[in-house]
Amino acid sequence: MTADELHLAVNSGRLSKLQITGLVAILEQAPDLVGDLLKEIKAQDKEDTFNASWTFDHLMRKKLVYLLPFMDDFSQVLTELKDQSSIRPMAHVCQMLCETYFKHKDPIFVKNISQNHLEAIMTCCFDWFIGEHKVAAKVFSMRTLFYLGGKFDWVHPELKMILEATISEGTSGYKNSAKKTLDKLAKLGH
Repeated sequence: MTADELHLAVNSGRLSKLQITGLVAILEQAPDLVGDLLKEIKAQDKEDTFNASWTFDHLMRKKLVYLLPFMDDFSQVLTELKDQSSIRPMAHVCQMLCETYFKHKDPIFVKNISQNHLEAIMTCCFDWFIGEHKVAAKVFSMRTLFYLGGKFDWVHPELKMILEATISEGTSGYKNSAKKTLDKLAKLGH
């Protein structure tokens, strides 16, 4: 697949789950197209469509390591997202990255993800967490911030304060995730 073929694939109308699965199978064999996919996410965010971000999320579930050479581009794209439908899958990728970096301590990720990358993820996740966003983006951001608190000591107290202030207003899914996160924070002494 070429960059032009990728462009056509993600811009050919709303893609079904089956079409996404097929596209991901092709992209698994073309790690060099991750940068082009990030460009498509950025372009589609302005057009209120999300085929590229949905495809990206599903590709990262299978080949998260493909993101590492493109961390600068990924960090930049995160800061520019506005559309809810693009933010949700990208917040999920942030969570997967932080789980791999902090929970699993994968040496390839620890070596290739810089402080600047983590700070960009943290800034975006705080924005998505406290902003007017849908529950899934908030929950993915909440979990990401929990992991980031292992490196940035001010994050856990801030996260706890926000969770305590917002837990009663959230949906049942938000409340459940917030309670679990507050319990984890309490075990750490926060």
